[in-house]
Amino acid sequence: KAGPARLGAAQAYQILLKPLVSEKTAHLGAVDVYAFVVNPKANKIEIAKAFWATYNVKPSAVRIAIVPEKKKRMGRTFGVRSSWKKALIRVPKGSKVDIFAGV
Repeated sequence: KAGPARLGAAQAYQILLKPLVSEKTAHLGAVDVYAFVVNPKANKIEIAKAFWATYNVKPSAVRIAIVPEKKKRMGRTFGVRSSWKKALIRVPKGSKVDIFAGV
């Protein structure tokens, strides 16, 4: 199969920022779903192309969510933890994706 429409590696790395590694995402990996922190300006199509360019696996579905900012406090000092965008990428059953190899 041919790869995605000429998305350069540099562009792919600007879209897929880093994989999300947690106990919850480890369980999702068992059902062929992988989670990533993505560029807040990226859309589903760009995320799918970046994943395809990076891992040579065409995703079957992409879901995105914006995680809202969170107010934090350290003593008397108040602050805000920034909002970020996460993508849940489903791949076809049986596809082997090593998420730490491409990022």
